[in-house]
Amino acid sequence: MKIENLESLSEWYGNIELDFDRELIHYRYNAIKKYFTGKTCLEIAPAQGVMTKELISDFETLYAVDGSKNLLNQIPNYPNVFKYHSMIEDFDIDIKFDTIIMDHVLEHIEHPRIVLEKIKSLMHLNSNLIIGVPNALSFHRLLGVEMGDLNTPYELNNRDLELGHFRVYDLNSLIDEVKNAGYEVFMTDGVFLKFLSNSQIQKSFDNKMKDGCFSLGSKFKENCAEIYVICKLQK
Repeated sequence: MKIENLESLSEWYGNIELDFDRELIHYRYNAIKKYFTGKTCLEIAPAQGVMTKELISDFETLYAVDGSKNLLNQIPNYPNVFKYHSMIEDFDIDIKFDTIIMDHVLEHIEHPRIVLEKIKSLMHLNSNLIIGVPNALSFHRLLGVEMGDLNTPYELNNRDLELGHFRVYDLNSLIDEVKNAGYEVFMTDGVFLKFLSNSQIQKSFDNKMKDGCFSLGSKFKENCAEIYVICKLQK
């Protein structure tokens, strides 16, 4: 995706993004934080910095790189955060990061192998790369197939197209993607069990119901809303 397209897409976060979209980021953070390691972190495409606000307490230094200057400017100037306006493919820095987080990014990238190869240069052998994406086999997408709204769970729906997604991964295809790029996957995880759309959940669920769906996510990771792989460089 080109930088000019990202600037256009950035308007979605201000005009269309739901409160529950932001709550899901908080749930994703709570799911992945046990995999954080070391003192330095790179957050790829942090958007408005919803997760960034959480990460500043977990690392001595946090680097945020995003192709949208508009979104980067919405992230407060935290004392331990360094912001870079760049596509990750063009990001040039002489640092090997302990933890790298790429949350809801890979599905936006037309050629994922190029990005995954680039990230290798930013890692050392003990680094953790955490990649999270929406799950094609989430129960809410399977329900969409049963209702006739989708032909297959891998079909891009209106929200996917609105957000510039190129594909929807399931857990196996995500694992294959990163393994084929030369990574070892040592852990997988899932976040939030979801039968309804985000807007329906926002209208109908109280916090107790949402917390319950979050707790169930890791128990049904093949069919939860979001999936993660935790990777290291192949030795």
